[in-house]
Amino acid sequence: MVNFLNKNKRFLKPFKNVVFVISLVFAIWMLFFDSNSWFIHNELNNDIKALENEREYYKNEIKKDKKEIKKLSNDKGVEKYGREKYHMKKENEEIYIIEYEDSLKDNKNE
Repeated sequence: MVNFLNKNKRFLKPFKNVVFVISLVFAIWMLFFDSNSWFIHNELNNDIKALENEREYYKNEIKKDKKEIKKLSNDKGVEKYGREKYHMKKENEEIYIIEYEDSLKDNKNE
């Protein structure tokens, strides 16, 4: 029984120091319970990284769209776009669309 008490005294010795106890309580409070806890900061940092990645994606999309708008700013660009995308044609003109096997969509590949 005496041996058990001596082991407990060695274990409880750091908890008798007031500064250690206050520091331990403060650390636990800041890690888990505070509104500015480490977990919330970690989650917010992950959100910021995701938003920055999304921002870069949209910047690249804007660059692509600006290039397309520049191409469509003249009549030749509009005509080319209409012919390629919507298969439009002029009067007295016939259009033949040639598709190769490797360019056709399969039900398996969709």
